[in-house]
Amino acid sequence: MHAVDIDLVEMTLDVMKYAINRITHRTPELGKPKKYEELRALVGDTITSNGIGGERAFELFRDVLAKATVPIDHPRHLAFVPAAPTRAAIMFDLVTSASSVHGAYWMEGAGGIFAENEAMQWLVSLTGLPAGAFGVFTSGGTAANLSAMVTAREHWRAKDESNIGEKALMITSIGAHSSIKAMAKVIDADVLLIDSEEELKGNELQEAIKGLSPQERKRLFAVVATGGTTNAGIIDDLEGIAAVCNKEAIWFHVDAAYGGGALAAPSVRAQFNGIEQADSITIDPHKWLFSPYDCGAIIYRNPELAKKAHEQEGSYLEIFKDEGAKGFNPADYQIQLTRRVRGLPLWFSLAMHGTEKYSWAVEKGIELAQLAGKMIQADDHVELVRDPSLSCVLFRRLGWEPEDYRNWTYKNHKEGIALVTPTKWRTRDGFETVARFCFINPHTTDNDIRLILDTMK
Repeated sequence: MHAVDIDLVEMTLDVMKYAINRITHRTPELGKPKKYEELRALVGDTITSNGIGGERAFELFRDVLAKATVPIDHPRHLAFVPAAPTRAAIMFDLVTSASSVHGAYWMEGAGGIFAENEAMQWLVSLTGLPAGAFGVFTSGGTAANLSAMVTAREHWRAKDESNIGEKALMITSIGAHSSIKAMAKVIDADVLLIDSEEELKGNELQEAIKGLSPQERKRLFAVVATGGTTNAGIIDDLEGIAAVCNKEAIWFHVDAAYGGGALAAPSVRAQFNGIEQADSITIDPHKWLFSPYDCGAIIYRNPELAKKAHEQEGSYLEIFKDEGAKGFNPADYQIQLTRRVRGLPLWFSLAMHGTEKYSWAVEKGIELAQLAGKMIQADDHVELVRDPSLSCVLFRRLGWEPEDYRNWTYKNHKEGIALVTPTKWRTRDGFETVARFCFINPHTTDNDIRLILDTMK
């Protein structure tokens, strides 16, 4: 065997040992970032004319670079919207990459796309959308929301050719995810934000529409509701909003990137009533459905409208439209042409564990939020800002200022205890800095919660 082959074998063994250890270890080291200068000094030049060798490169990643990251599946990573991919999904992510499947067209990726579509069918079933509804996996909620907005705008233009050239207008709430406003900029659409106190209600939407000028009303092409806000887990009045959108003949999109996983939880499913009337829905399996990054999903009531908006033409693409290659082409339903079959890890994990296990894991996040709420109510030094919603808990440390929360976050992170970050919550007097838990990992324990709350004393 040549020396280069021996090196490759040894490097492969090192990589597989690391992957197996990482997959089986439920509480990895809670890494923390280093400054660029520190990392540069520790790592040195890695891209050189002759290469540094696979073993050395992997050694640098394992011993230095990985320790300067925060594992999203740590049971005390409760900041932002963390993730907790199943071990099965992580393993199959390796298989997905090793299989080198191009997931844009059926002709190249039929087997992989078939498996993805099995997982997609389960997602669609959770929403309650009627027969014919379907979707496609994307890189995340941002790409999913953008794909939905493009579809909605093109449908609006197709209904009335005088809309071509008009700057489109959409309505959402101040609690909507930042990607909604950001993607509206991408398609050059205006956004009207409704200043709702908590959830956006149907009557508030109706009043906002009544307040539009005739020209603004003509430009209105979509309403975006939120199925679980990132900050507090708040679910908009989906039934009321759906009724208004049906009455006004406006595209109804639900951004459930975070909260959509809770559709699998019987205890809260009724809170999403009305989502089955949506024209499009965003759900991120890499958030609360235990897939690795990156895996989002966009689901359409009428997928043909998405195909009209997104299908690409090109001489070299014609073969993919041929009868011999006939099948489902994911590239036709969202903004990306080149794509990996990112739904495969979800499919494998669902196939391995079954959907009941998924329901249990989602319910566990909700239970942890309720448990944390009870612990906070029982403590003298903290209090709830609002009742827990889905898996989010907002609470304050009595007597603390914004700087206290920041120092607490950095101290806990530096000491490897937890990553819990502050957020802003609007009050009558402005915005208040508060603490926030977001529970995703079913392996987080009551002892983990107790440990974190005690660091606030």
